[in-house]
Amino acid sequence: MIRLTPGGLVAFGRRYPVQIGRGGLSRTKQEGDGATPVGRLRVVEMLYRAGRLPRPTAWARPIGPQDLWCDAPDHPAYNQLVRAPFAASHERMARPDPLYDIVLVSDWNYPQAAPGKGSAIFLHQRRRLCYPTAGCIALRRADLIDFAQRLTPGAEIEIPPLACFLLGRNTSGSGAAPRPFDKA
Repeated sequence: MIRLTPGGLVAFGRRYPVQIGRGGLSRTKQEGDGATPVGRLRVVEMLYRAGRLPRPTAWARPIGPQDLWCDAPDHPAYNQLVRAPFAASHERMARPDPLYDIVLVSDWNYPQAAPGKGSAIFLHQRRRLCYPTAGCIALRRADLIDFAQRLTPGAEIEIPPLACFLLGRNTSGSGAAPRPFDKA
């Protein structure tokens, strides 16, 4: 079992430092709240950028240039991989930055999505140290590659309601701590 702790994800006999959502952890995840959902998530798919790194595992699928993820709660394809052209709100999977060079898709509100309960809860590469995500779990590139190579389909990640991440304004070092430019 993979488990989130105050020190990061504990898995495969080691600890992987992580960043979580800017909204901390939430038992009541909603679209746009910036929170990482509390619960037991299963990794159901691995996507990767074939032009940027080798296939991390045999079960990883390449991200194509037209691949998008729908984040429009009122659309029938909400929280699903879709292809361009696509008019509803979405995010591009083939990003110009390296954040989605490897994407571990969780089963949070997927594949049968309830409108507004959150979309695109992934494990992916972090932006930089102490920079929170929009609700995902992010790892350093080298750690993400190592983690992905060890992972098996269906692996479970337990995200307990850790008090250090449930604060209204998360504590320094939590990965969801306020950035210096955040307003109080």
